[in-house]
Amino acid sequence: MFELNFMFFAVAIPAVVFAGISKGGFGSGVAFASSSILALILEPGQALALMLPILMIIDLATLRPYWKKWSRADSYLLMLGAIPGVALGAWLYRATDADLLRLLIGGISVGFVLWHMAQSRGWIRGFANRLPPPAGLFAGLVAGFTSFVSHAGGPPAAVYLLSQRLTKTEFQASTVLVFWAINVAKFVPYAYLGMFTLHTAWADVLLAPFAILGAWLGVRAHSILSERLFFGITYVLLTITGSKLIWDALT
Repeated sequence: MFELNFMFFAVAIPAVVFAGISKGGFGSGVAFASSSILALILEPGQALALMLPILMIIDLATLRPYWKKWSRADSYLLMLGAIPGVALGAWLYRATDADLLRLLIGGISVGFVLWHMAQSRGWIRGFANRLPPPAGLFAGLVAGFTSFVSHAGGPPAAVYLLSQRLTKTEFQASTVLVFWAINVAKFVPYAYLGMFTLHTAWADVLLAPFAILGAWLGVRAHSILSERLFFGITYVLLTITGSKLIWDALT
């Protein structure tokens, strides 16, 4: 059991606010950085269990500003595909240990950064045409799986949604809806696997105001903050935390 001491809150509060800003204003794609940060001071399962209710609170806070501004067909495809992905993640969680989870979370974090670096250098190009519906189902499956094991479902969902040529607000609203549904779907298997405790619940109660603050800041930052600056900071955080988790898992 982790202690609710100064070190915990010094790490957890910025992580939770960051998750709120990401989900509220920047497509949810990098909100999983908060889980990576928390996994530096907590067992991976504890970090995931702690963050899920926080993410659900942020989802509720951001649904209203983006209500019905999403692409309904694309969102439904992703949500439908996510169901077997969540089930696959639950199966893997039962069959693995803490070090493998650290390796998965760290690997996804560093891989996310490398993928974006490759895109920025032109090594990977965006899709010239809109991806077909089966691609949306597959992206949803991958999103459901990576979301279950590391709360990192944003990147695969973003790949599909960006190919649909949505507006900035349609893209943001679609991610809010999709991950609200995915997080609700994750709650039952998380509870069944015994990941939640009274201790994590109390920590969530204490952190909830900071989640709402982050969501509020994110909605406002959606139109005024430079995406380049926000994601630049995010990539540094993910590289550091991901590398540390991989090192811990292997050593």
